[in-house]
Amino acid sequence: MRPDDADFRLQAMQRLNDLARGQTDVIAHDATADASQPFGQSDAAGYAALMSDLRHALPDLERRDDIFLAGANRDDARWTASRPAQMVAATGAYVGTFRAPFAGIPPTNGVVTLTYGEAHHIEGGRIRQSWLVWDIAGLMMQAGCWPMAAPLGHAGLWPGPKGGQGLRMAPTDGTDSLDRVLAMHDALHRFDGRDLNSMPMEAWAKDFMYYAAGNIGASRGLSGFRAHHQIPFLRAFPDRVGAGHFVRLSDGPFAVTGGDVALTHTGADYMGIAATGRKLRMRVMDFYRLDDDGKIAENWLPNDTIGLMNQMGVDVMSRMRHLTGNPDTSLR
Repeated sequence: MRPDDADFRLQAMQRLNDLARGQTDVIAHDATADASQPFGQSDAAGYAALMSDLRHALPDLERRDDIFLAGANRDDARWTASRPAQMVAATGAYVGTFRAPFAGIPPTNGVVTLTYGEAHHIEGGRIRQSWLVWDIAGLMMQAGCWPMAAPLGHAGLWPGPKGGQGLRMAPTDGTDSLDRVLAMHDALHRFDGRDLNSMPMEAWAKDFMYYAAGNIGASRGLSGFRAHHQIPFLRAFPDRVGAGHFVRLSDGPFAVTGGDVALTHTGADYMGIAATGRKLRMRVMDFYRLDDDGKIAENWLPNDTIGLMNQMGVDVMSRMRHLTGNPDTSLR
């Protein structure tokens, strides 16, 4: 079965829910996973262990997709690593009662949400390859142990798409949504480095919502987007450039891209960290909903905040352990 088959979409969603319920046998024996820090890349056994650890921490864990897309994975020559031709992608939240530590984060014994952006290659009823962009920073904020500066935008659980319709269980024709998104990406490169107005924003609806994970936060409309994200980001990383997408899908009025942004931290401080001069990679996914006029009305941005800070030379997990009573006791 293929993503243009409704039965495939239902089966793929069921497999991901099975995995959240603890059925790690849905992972193929040769599967790989690429997860946000502090987890990184793993084989099938490591992937199964990660999901088991999550379920141990949240014993009543359930997966709640707000957007679920499937289709042909548009080519991107910049991405030279393994890249499936057909994929599913989803954003939403794992929900449960935080009963045991996860990634060293102390439990709250209350309900928490771990928001995610994920892309999967599912074949023969098994998960063969996954990219997991989980908001570990957001979970730390809920547990009251985030050891860095607060986000400039609004932190918290992202709402699903306005009007629903984010679960795309029936195949749709056309790739207009992705075409419009990629055209918008190209337009962003027209920025002259000085005047924000040199960067065309006609692709966006007037009061668009921007939901960024980690230490960025949510904002609304062009003024909010510029104040809370775009200006701090451009000041810190004047040379930012897309380094390739592992996923590019279009599904009705929704589209998703996911990959890396190449950056050099030569400008202003970012997220409270002074310019390091280091070359970095920022892992992000972007889920988009377009309105009836073809404008981008909503954008969800899962991102690996902790991985970015780690490349800046800041060990967020070590700082968190220190603040929660487990400081390092050696130089190594």
